[in-house]
Amino acid sequence: MAQPLVKKDDDHDDEAEYSPFLGIEKGAVLQEARVFNDPQLDARRCSQVITKLLYLLNQGDTFTKVEATEVFFAVTKLFQSRDLGLRRMVYLIIKELSPSSDEVIIVTSSLMKDMNSKIDMYRANAIRVLCRITDGTLLTQIERYLKQAIVDKNPVVASAALVSGIHLLQTNPEIVKRWSNEVQEAVQSRSPLVQFHALALLHQIRQNDRLAVSKLVTSLTRGTVRSPLAQCLLIRYTSQVIRESGNNTQSGDRPFYDYLEGCLRHKSEMVIFEAARAITELNGVTSRELTPAITVLQLFLSSSKPVLRFAAVRTLNKVAMKHPMAVTNCNIDMESLISDQNRSIATLAITTLLKTGNESSVDRLMKQITNFMSDIADEFKIVVVEAIRSLCLKFPLKYRSLMNFLSNILREEGGFDYKKAIVDSIVILIRDIPDAKESGLLHLCEFIEDCEFTYLSTQILHFLGVEGPKTSDPSKYIRYIYNRVHLENATVRASAVSTLAKFGAAVDELKPRIFVLLRRCVFDSDDEVRDRATLYQNTLGGDGSVVETDKDVKDFLFGSFDIPLVNLETSLKNYVPSEEPFDINSVPREVKSAPLAEKKAPGKKPAGLGVSSSGPLSTVDSYERMLLSIPEFANFGKLFKSSAPVELTEAETEYAVNVVKHVFDKHIVFQYNCTNTIPEQLLENVIVIVDASEAEEFSEVFSKPLRSLPYDSPGQTFVAFEKPEGLATVGKFTNILRFIVKEVDPSTGEAEEDGVEDEYQLEDLEVVAADYILKVGVSNFRNAWEGMGPDCERVDEYGLGPRESLAEAVNAVITLLGMQPCEGTEVVPPNSRSHTCLLSGVYIGNIKVLVRLSFGLDGPKDVAMKLAVRSEDETVSDAIHEIVASG
Repeated sequence: MAQPLVKKDDDHDDEAEYSPFLGIEKGAVLQEARVFNDPQLDARRCSQVITKLLYLLNQGDTFTKVEATEVFFAVTKLFQSRDLGLRRMVYLIIKELSPSSDEVIIVTSSLMKDMNSKIDMYRANAIRVLCRITDGTLLTQIERYLKQAIVDKNPVVASAALVSGIHLLQTNPEIVKRWSNEVQEAVQSRSPLVQFHALALLHQIRQNDRLAVSKLVTSLTRGTVRSPLAQCLLIRYTSQVIRESGNNTQSGDRPFYDYLEGCLRHKSEMVIFEAARAITELNGVTSRELTPAITVLQLFLSSSKPVLRFAAVRTLNKVAMKHPMAVTNCNIDMESLISDQNRSIATLAITTLLKTGNESSVDRLMKQITNFMSDIADEFKIVVVEAIRSLCLKFPLKYRSLMNFLSNILREEGGFDYKKAIVDSIVILIRDIPDAKESGLLHLCEFIEDCEFTYLSTQILHFLGVEGPKTSDPSKYIRYIYNRVHLENATVRASAVSTLAKFGAAVDELKPRIFVLLRRCVFDSDDEVRDRATLYQNTLGGDGSVVETDKDVKDFLFGSFDIPLVNLETSLKNYVPSEEPFDINSVPREVKSAPLAEKKAPGKKPAGLGVSSSGPLSTVDSYERMLLSIPEFANFGKLFKSSAPVELTEAETEYAVNVVKHVFDKHIVFQYNCTNTIPEQLLENVIVIVDASEAEEFSEVFSKPLRSLPYDSPGQTFVAFEKPEGLATVGKFTNILRFIVKEVDPSTGEAEEDGVEDEYQLEDLEVVAADYILKVGVSNFRNAWEGMGPDCERVDEYGLGPRESLAEAVNAVITLLGMQPCEGTEVVPPNSRSHTCLLSGVYIGNIKVLVRLSFGLDGPKDVAMKLAVRSEDETVSDAIHEIVASG
């Protein structure tokens, strides 16, 4: 087939101009495969055809069963050739074709013959192929040969057997584990590759036995490993043992640390780097332990090999996140890497310097960064932008030069993610550095003049509406905002109208001018823009005179929308038009979480609600409809919260019971969802006897039994308690399921008339403080916090004691309070020593609560926490502190 002519120019290298596989088709290659059947085999041509077949397989082409079988049988005829190159290609194609068990028999004898051949190349490849295509039955027959191959004098044969063992461990672990003695012997081999493969296999055999792995590491760290590759593996296994031992020590020596430090003086660069990286990644590593590793990495920074420079600077970059002071000695070496030809190395050097530099070096670094920003890809630019943001927060006095840099690169070419990273950085700097607000807002205004991304334009306009009115001269931003009404698409125009309305509401002097602009927007071509303009005109006041804006209007424009949009959508869909207007206060404010997986035996139905399965059953509105249908609960008032189901029985028991706690202002109702899992029984008069002796402030007022509970048909029984009004009363309840059991005839399905009274002990149930707090998020925590004011703020510090990690402590407090994490702050970055978590919710009585948690590690494991609470009622702020103090 003629190859297309490719014009040679500077944009094409030789490899791109020609490919030996260009234009090959499966049908043509299968036709060519007939050469395998020729009486006089052409070894070179056969090898070329096999190469094409392998190429097709690796490109994702699939052969039909017939095609694969024909190729396989044709390939088996090539065993008669003595050509070494062709034989290797035969081994490869057999492995890739993965013949079925009935076809494997055809080549088994040939492969076993090769496995015992005097030609080492035959033996090694035959072992690899046999282990790939055979099942456990044949494996037991050739196990003796494989054991011999592991300790073979030829390293190629031994490595082939060991690598095959690693693969077989996934499918036939019991057979491979019997090779431990031979593998142990291979670990002492003089061949570097054999030692490497043997150590990898030996570790995999023992990996589920921590003591065995520890003994393996202990024996090998005494100096019997000579292979650099095996040494790198051993360093990794040693790090694993150190992590699992948990002996991190401010008081004593860390186990195996001397071995890691000794590897820093190894003659192989890969071993030195692996040891240095392992030391830097140790949990709770001290500056004394870090110093030798940092010194070695610093030497690598000046290496002539790009891969070593890249490895060193990347590791130092990670160290700088947790121990910036430990890396400062390398700053001079890293500054020389800013001009490195490899842009990845230069980017890592820059970002590391930004993390470790001091205030005096900021201006110098900015000049160096400017020179190379245009040469790197967007993904590296984003890394640099994030590092600059962190530096600016670290040195707030340098905000001018850093903000100017960000604004300059914002005007340059770049993709969405890159521009979004810059905008997010400027927004964060404006929020956290008050002096940067005026200049930052102007930079953002200039950017939206020619911004091509709708998302960023709307984000900036929203931010302008919140922060712009608070500046010394809000009127200077109006021009930029109104330009968007004329020059942008409908989405941005609508956002601009909302922003104008915020300026009019917040700055009374601007209201007449804003009113004129909104009046013009009423004639826009888009209905959303027109509707918004009309709404805001009426909201701000009909004549647009200079009068003070009502507090309700400001709350409407600037307040956080605390109703989940999913809940609002559901309520609007369920609303039936009538004389009664839609009441937004009727929309549930609780965040709907994903339903938990039921603990049940396979094939059994969950014990759920007895309502229609057309919608989600665990929502507050469906619970409320069901409770209102029971006359005894109708006068309890509005349902405040319903908990997630709490299991009171274990999986696969005779009766499956879970309970949902429904909280009202003065009552709490326990809804016990029951399922009978015994086909031969019918339960009648099912009731849960609740003992509230450990919940003294609760008094039982009503219980509703379940008349009948057939097999595998969920039903509900209810128990209601009265409690002090508006208080988060807690207590522990003991539960016993009592019922009359009747035997059922399996043939007819009819139950006997006489039954026997029986009872079944359930797990205890607790009502906790979190049951009285709704998970309600806020769209902007900072605004909501400032809007709440400090009048009802309560702040205190607590010691949480030893914890496994900072993340475990954060999750424990979130679970205790039962509030909604905001802005993703429930996620703790790895290896952080401090963290701030923001929570919001509604306390019983519909009182909004905001919580700011500041965590820090006090010593190796102890966690300290500062708790700041703001709410609409100081007694609620005190109650949150009491919950934490008693939890």
